[in-house]
Amino acid sequence: MQNPQKILAPYIKEGMTVLELGCGPGFFTFDIAQMVGTSGRVIAADLQQGMLEKIRLKMKNSELKGQITLHRCTENTIGISDNIDFIFLFYMVHEVSDKKLLFNEIELLLNENGSIFIVEPPFHVSQKAFEEMICIAEGEGLRVVERPKLFLNKTALLKKH
Repeated sequence: MQNPQKILAPYIKEGMTVLELGCGPGFFTFDIAQMVGTSGRVIAADLQQGMLEKIRLKMKNSELKGQITLHRCTENTIGISDNIDFIFLFYMVHEVSDKKLLFNEIELLLNENGSIFIVEPPFHVSQKAFEEMICIAEGEGLRVVERPKLFLNKTALLKKH
């Protein structure tokens, strides 16, 4: 299992607005909400309404519910207009058919000093496919600033050019 606090603590600070794109059932969501504190916000976005409902159920009994906004995106757009400080893409970029469109929209949402953290699975995504994703991101105005070590996973931390 992944440890959300250990993975994200170096990048997420109190007061940030974080977009967790492809949030699934919320494995990282509540830890992110704790990290951003009461002055921050997590936008938990997913294509599947069922995943968002799982988070909604968990939110009912959580003191962190005030920091979490649920958002259903579509296959063609994230569909938010917020200024984002940090975007977390965990095991989801390989699922997106139009990566150019995805990274273009992400670049537009990201604050000037914001970051994007991409984590892709070790066996499902080849190194070549991962590097192709990164090339697409770089073509949309993003640049790799770090390759965090995360046991066997393929990772990249990106910022705007």
